[in-house]
Amino acid sequence: MQAFLEARKLTVAIGGKLICRELDMMIRPGECWGVLGQNGVGKTTFLRTLAGLHTPQAGMVSWNGVALAAHARRSLAQNIGVLLQNEGGEFWGSVQEYVLLGRFPHRTALFGCNVQDEALVPQALAQMELEGLAHQPYNTLSGGERQRAAIAQALAQQAQCYLLDEPLQHLDLRHQAQTMQVFSQLKEQGCALMVVLHDTLWVQRCCDHVLLLFADGHALHGAAHELLTRAHLEALYQCPLRELFVEGERWFVAGV
Repeated sequence: MQAFLEARKLTVAIGGKLICRELDMMIRPGECWGVLGQNGVGKTTFLRTLAGLHTPQAGMVSWNGVALAAHARRSLAQNIGVLLQNEGGEFWGSVQEYVLLGRFPHRTALFGCNVQDEALVPQALAQMELEGLAHQPYNTLSGGERQRAAIAQALAQQAQCYLLDEPLQHLDLRHQAQTMQVFSQLKEQGCALMVVLHDTLWVQRCCDHVLLLFADGHALHGAAHELLTRAHLEALYQCPLRELFVEGERWFVAGV
């Protein structure tokens, strides 16, 4: 049976702000969902709710048909990978040791990690082009390098479903493209992904489904090619847009 993440009649709010109401949706293996919305609309809180890190006002989130609360946290961590925007605290080890933390939910040895855990770290570092920084202290990395290390840590986790909150922040254009290529490969391998993004071009290129979170608390979700229209995006971002076509690709540019 293929695993899936499902929301049923989900109502999410924080600080008196409604994020979504009675939302029904399912994230299946091999799907990549893009999440779009204005700053402050609640995209991060929504992802945290799907991960079981924020309690919804109503409704339920389930993994493989079973409510998140009924799963052991270790089991969830083995299957659902979460990348948050801001990681609290510092890490004083090397980049390699930081990425190795992604194997913690799978650890079987009483002390330390096993051979398989250690073998997966170089693979994750290579995927994010960090091999040359493996033994460098993590706290000496730039913002973009730290972001790539955080993604590598999530990749080392080898989850079935990834919830990724603005994974492209701090990344230059080349590493944005490289990172989205890695996510596309995960999708092809049968992983499910939900990715908060701001550039609609990456959503069009890499996501087959989208979730649009509006400022008034209503949401739209469905096929990307149906929902990524000028009318929907102007309503979402509350600004006029220009729709451009460049070499067969459609671009939305703010018209202000």
